[in-house]
Amino acid sequence: MGIKKVTITVYGAEQICASCVGAPGSKDTYEWLQAAIGRKYNDEPIAYEYVDIDQPQKIEKQQKFVERIFAEDLFYPIVFVNDDMVAEGIPRLKTVYQALDEHGLELLA
Repeated sequence: MGIKKVTITVYGAEQICASCVGAPGSKDTYEWLQAAIGRKYNDEPIAYEYVDIDQPQKIEKQQKFVERIFAEDLFYPIVFVNDDMVAEGIPRLKTVYQALDEHGLELLA
């Protein structure tokens, strides 16, 4: 069985969402997630993407989700593992790790 590729996508903005005052910014969360995951997992098969929701998106799937964020007033940052939303607002590492475990990522020894 080959190693599965996993994509972690963080949707966020420079501006902290109105309901998330006091929370770290989206970019900070994106970098924090990479560091935390890199300490626990072999992160070679992981690709990281950051989607700035205030910019026009080139990928239709991402544009549609950005429209949904604004239409439904979702809290950001929003974290996806592949196509599964695993966090909205301040992400919990436990939830993200659980999704990575389900995708069969190897823990570091």
